[in-house]
Amino acid sequence: MDNEVKHPGVKSVGWALVQASRLHRSRTGDKLSDLGLFAGQEQVLQALANSGPMTMGELAAILRVRPPTASKTVSRLSALKLVERHTEPGDARIVRVKLTKDGKRKAASINALWDEVEAELLDGFDNKDRKRLRKLLRRAAKNLAKVSGADQTGFDGDDELEELPPVEEPLAATA
Repeated sequence: MDNEVKHPGVKSVGWALVQASRLHRSRTGDKLSDLGLFAGQEQVLQALANSGPMTMGELAAILRVRPPTASKTVSRLSALKLVERHTEPGDARIVRVKLTKDGKRKAASINALWDEVEAELLDGFDNKDRKRLRKLLRRAAKNLAKVSGADQTGFDGDDELEELPPVEEPLAATA
């Protein structure tokens, strides 16, 4: 007799996604704490390392957060001397954020950490599985962005596989 307790959502894709996401966030958070960072701060550093200086609004849009959330994170990173803020010449209402030299070094460490956690997450997946999973997760995110009115850009990757076959409906369970 099987005494394993099972969550009622165990056959739900959403439930599996939430569990994987929580475990990924926890693992990443543990590694970030070794760098003196909290979860979420790495995304700001990565965005700035990838795109260069940007306004708070641009940063918030990339991170898919509200501007006050981005501003709060930037303030904390500024106190750590990882980013600096400058007002735009001619319009002091516009604030640009950029990485400091320490911020650039920290971003490189984050990239290595991210690659390490990614390898742990996808252990045993071949390249085709990895691409397929990435494509399916992007499609799912785009679906939710569409129905919630969120920005749908950025979900299409450059590594798209040929069109995936349609998902077959499961047969009715007989129990």
